[in-house]
Amino acid sequence: MDKKRIEKDYLGEKEIPEDAYYGIQTLRAIENFPISGIKAHPEFIRATALVKKACAEANMMIGDLDERIGRAIINAADEIINGKYHEQFLVDVFQAGAGTSHNMNANEVIANRAIELLGGKKGDYRIVHPNDHVNMAQSTNDVFPTIMRISCLFLIRKLIFELKNLEEAFKRKAIEFDKIVKPGRTHLEDAAPIRLGQVFNAYAFIISENIERIERASIALEDLNIGATAVGTGLNAEPEYVKLVVEKLRMYTGLNLRSAKNLIAKTQSMSDFVELSNALKTLATDMIKIANDIRLMSSGPVTGLNEINLPAVQPGSSIMPGKVNPVIAEAMDMVAFQVIGNDLTITLASQAGQLELNVMMPVIAFNLIQSLHILKNSIHVFTEKLVLGITANEKRCRDMVERSPGLALALNPYIGFDATAKIVQEAIANNKTIKEVVLEKKLLPEDIIGKILDPYALTEPGKKKAKQS
Repeated sequence: MDKKRIEKDYLGEKEIPEDAYYGIQTLRAIENFPISGIKAHPEFIRATALVKKACAEANMMIGDLDERIGRAIINAADEIINGKYHEQFLVDVFQAGAGTSHNMNANEVIANRAIELLGGKKGDYRIVHPNDHVNMAQSTNDVFPTIMRISCLFLIRKLIFELKNLEEAFKRKAIEFDKIVKPGRTHLEDAAPIRLGQVFNAYAFIISENIERIERASIALEDLNIGATAVGTGLNAEPEYVKLVVEKLRMYTGLNLRSAKNLIAKTQSMSDFVELSNALKTLATDMIKIANDIRLMSSGPVTGLNEINLPAVQPGSSIMPGKVNPVIAEAMDMVAFQVIGNDLTITLASQAGQLELNVMMPVIAFNLIQSLHILKNSIHVFTEKLVLGITANEKRCRDMVERSPGLALALNPYIGFDATAKIVQEAIANNKTIKEVVLEKKLLPEDIIGKILDPYALTEPGKKKAKQS
């Protein structure tokens, strides 16, 4: 049988696996919350260790924490930062309110590893105590939101990197497709022509706007409430300690972190996370629009628009041989739907805080981190496996433009709206081009109509003027 050790808290005793770095409070959380099976994200664990390291160093510097104990805590935290012992973080993401279980999981793992580094046996908290030493001058209520902010900022960096790659990919396609004119469509019906390059350039601009929006939202996350302790008043946290913790975290992370102007407000309000979530939701809605545009433009190949070709990444059917589906765009849609759903959860959880604390922080953290993580990964796949491999069906685009009634828009300044409408109706009824009908009716000379209805010229601003010879 596996060897056990006995640990005690003020609720009683529990048997803990002898080789476990977690302790009794972690075990209680494991038993209490067998909810989803989802554990903390690696970036969240890493941010947790960074906070514990900074707190230990600050407490040492002001003389409140014995240097030998403090060094052991810092060394244990460094190991976690570097990826060790993540398997010891076993608390479900749906856990005790405010994140106390996660905080204690971290305190126990770091304490037991520090004990080990000092030559003791796990569970001997006389050497290093999870609360008295690892959690010194801290509360879950300032530690957990600080972890949320730092982990989100790390993930935002990664998401922005992928978004910039996507923006660049769209710009490259905009240049590649600049000479290709296709029918424009509004209400899914034929409209004025547009260049395929203009379409992709617009996508690039949409992504750049989302990057700016997310970057603006991230600024507020740089305000930390570490040092606020239980209700934001800073009880048990010396002002010099608070200043040092923020300085250390800024140094360790490379982030532009600062102490919040009002620690009580930052302990209560989750509005900064709502703002970030809203920016991610906006990105998700734009990605749905872009992904669905690409699905429509590539539809067919025989019965759809078939204006562009997508890379074939896998067979599309288990029953229809040769079928290839726009699976990357479909996956992008599903990720975006999830992000929009996460935003609603974050909104509801953020307004559910009462009095001096929002106890719904764990579900806010889980949903935000999931949104950042899956957006980062899906944007990468969307760029590499779809956008960069798109090619244009130039002949198909040209043929459709020539037959599109959308060209008739350029005739308005010459023959008027009503006469142009009749031309469009006749062209559709007789399966003719706009140019053919105009020439048959001898409304304009052929050389003039050729200039007026030049598809490429119609994609530029202004009226299309042509002098009669």
